[in-house]
Amino acid sequence: MHDFILKEITNADFEKELSDIGFDKSYIKKARDKFEHKNIKIFGLTCAQANILKQTAISTGTDCATHREVITGKIETSDCILTGSISQFEKIAKKLEHQPFGLKKLGEMLADVKSFRKNTCKIAGILNLTKDSFSDGGEFYEFDSAIEHLNQMIKDGADIIDIGAESTRPFSCGVSDEEQLKHLFPVLNYIKENNIKVPISIDTRSSYVAQKCLELGASIINDVSGFDYDENMPDIAAKYNAKVVIQHSNGTPETMQENPQYKNLIDEIYLGLKRKIDFAVSKGVSRENIIIDPGIGFGKTRRDNFEIINRIEEFYGLGCPVMLGISRKSLLNMPDEDNFTKDIYTTALNTLAVTKKVDCIRVHNVKMHKKLLEMLNI
Repeated sequence: MHDFILKEITNADFEKELSDIGFDKSYIKKARDKFEHKNIKIFGLTCAQANILKQTAISTGTDCATHREVITGKIETSDCILTGSISQFEKIAKKLEHQPFGLKKLGEMLADVKSFRKNTCKIAGILNLTKDSFSDGGEFYEFDSAIEHLNQMIKDGADIIDIGAESTRPFSCGVSDEEQLKHLFPVLNYIKENNIKVPISIDTRSSYVAQKCLELGASIINDVSGFDYDENMPDIAAKYNAKVVIQHSNGTPETMQENPQYKNLIDEIYLGLKRKIDFAVSKGVSRENIIIDPGIGFGKTRRDNFEIINRIEEFYGLGCPVMLGISRKSLLNMPDEDNFTKDIYTTALNTLAVTKKVDCIRVHNVKMHKKLLEMLNI
């Protein structure tokens, strides 16, 4: 009697899997779409839209989950979960072209889920010009030590240098624009005078600080408040055609860790970032210049932080590069350990994020993470 052997395939490279079994190479890309499976959540459809989408999905051999009262019309809107292969999504998109209630636009969006992400990841090295940052406060506060660390991170392989002069750790207090610029200007002038080409990101919530630093050659704004602190930030990003990191933060550094709560963590972060992306675009920021960050440790419990890491791929649906900042944060649950030990645990967690194809990791130890990317051939 034949002994059957079964194995679930978790490798996302279906082209390789199909090739390995001797599948017809001339048809392999088309076939891949039949095996690449996705579950897509669609927010706030009317009952009519949800009913049509469900029937369209069933007609292609898949399904769409809706609120139980969609069929009765007793509710105004329903979130839906559409499941299927890429091939089925293409068929659904095609059928929605001729449907009313704006479903043609939904079909166009569903057709875009086919895009496959490249496994590339950039490293943003952290340079804190502060006395009270949670892990290295004061270590690079003086100019000479800051420049030495800057050059070392570049040597170690940093793709971006993220410089900040205001600590936003939990329960920290704000720093004036003048105080931030007093420490940022000498470092930025050194970078300019020495013709350093590595892109410079400025970690600030202040549009005034951001503007002055962009004038000195910085090209990225990293706003951990996601415009909540200073709503003029997108105007500055648009004026200077700068890239901007929009981070999710629940509250201010002074209050964000006081019993943070969510009904649906990932959905609330996702929709919050979507609103801020739309706000930035409405202010003239190019969508191509927007990077998002779900905000590990910014108004999140330890459990929340790990859920974000495990589900980081869900944020790719926003259509912007995703940055993740885990480095040495409290989710590691090792406050008394030295920074090198924390870096080892950080690298372990970032391995998961990198294999999930996150676009950028923000880290203290550039050298260790550069080795990680080399080992993973990324």
